[in-house]
Amino acid sequence: MLIRLGYEIAIECQQPTPIISLLEIHEDRQADIKRQTRVITSPNVPSSTYRDRYGNNCRRFYAPAGSFRILYDAVVEDSGELDEVNPQAREVPVQELPDDVLGYLLGSRYCETDHLSSLAWNLFGNVTPGWSRVQAVTDYVHNRLSFGYGYARSTRTAAQANDEQVGVCRDFAHLAIALCRCLNIPARYVNGYLGDIGVPEDPAPMDFSAWFEAFLDGKWYTFDARHNVPRMGRVVVARGRDATDVPLLHSFGPHRLSLFKVWTYEQESHPAKPPYHAVDRTVGAHMLA
Repeated sequence: MLIRLGYEIAIECQQPTPIISLLEIHEDRQADIKRQTRVITSPNVPSSTYRDRYGNNCRRFYAPAGSFRILYDAVVEDSGELDEVNPQAREVPVQELPDDVLGYLLGSRYCETDHLSSLAWNLFGNVTPGWSRVQAVTDYVHNRLSFGYGYARSTRTAAQANDEQVGVCRDFAHLAIALCRCLNIPARYVNGYLGDIGVPEDPAPMDFSAWFEAFLDGKWYTFDARHNVPRMGRVVVARGRDATDVPLLHSFGPHRLSLFKVWTYEQESHPAKPPYHAVDRTVGAHMLA
């Protein structure tokens, strides 16, 4: 299966501003890229890349004052397989966890485990450890929160999402991650492309998506508290402890988002489809820092 994906983002800067983007396709999917544009900026400015502590590909720009636009388009090969499901996957005792996984047990900016520990054990302490427990957490978050782009707020934490019972995909992921960590299950935040492939098409303009991964039986498994069904066609962009580690754009100065377009679809299903909806939107502002 071939997936067409990409983005066009524009911001307005009051003054020349350093910017870091985490918009590159993750290293573990680079081999699947069949064709791609370079990262195009308008006005054209030089950029450089580096790898952060979580293995994400980051790009540095120095944006001039005024409008600054970033564009990328690619075709990626995908297996078409659904997210792996393994009900037999067991929890790994903390003392047996790899060193590089231990950090995903700790609280973080948006996943305040200290506020949610009692709730987690009260709700899930008697659930069979392992896959069943992570799935129970996912079910709880899926049913607890109502999704809507209008609910976006960049400062909402996991505990606040649980109290307010609303959020966008990042809030679903943060709450599930925090609850898993409270239960001594390592969990990490993931964002990337997730198109309406194999499911009814959502008429709303496409956005980057967020989900989470839990460490069970020696490997990371994908869980999605917003959709709560196995999906196909995920293309990872970045992973971290929470959204703090993986903002799509981080500017070292004030900016205003003026354009946000994302496209993700199966190439063969839409041979004549343009790469994105011909509308501007600012829904994606909650994903930028």
